[in-house]
Amino acid sequence: MLRPFHLAFPVHDLAAARAFYAGVLGCPEGRSSDEWLDFDLMGHQIVAHLDPAAKPVAVANEVDGHHVPVPHFGVVLTMADWQTLAERVRSAGVPFGIEPHVRFKGQVGEQATMFFRDPSGNALEFKAFADDAMLFATQETPA
Repeated sequence: MLRPFHLAFPVHDLAAARAFYAGVLGCPEGRSSDEWLDFDLMGHQIVAHLDPAAKPVAVANEVDGHHVPVPHFGVVLTMADWQTLAERVRSAGVPFGIEPHVRFKGQVGEQATMFFRDPSGNALEFKAFADDAMLFATQETPA
């Protein structure tokens, strides 16, 4: 059984983080304090920690013709859930850093992906595979 991961990250404003993660992404809120908020990100525990001085990192690497922000985090979804989330984010007016699209078309690792940022500038990527066996594939699998 796959175990949930835990990720703690900085945010400038807890109210804005709550509105984004709970409101836009639909993450149920867990425990909280005046300095942090727990969220259930599709079965994984993420914790937004208040750090008014934190600044987003502006590094990007070239991947399949796009500038992918580093660092970033997210979840691998089913294709249907990925499409639903893309529409939910678009409907909320959140700008995409990299619009929803299919990367590596016709190649090993073909995947649907999208990038956007939370109100504190943390980059998120959500992706989906038509075939989950491609998640860690390094070469074509035999037919």
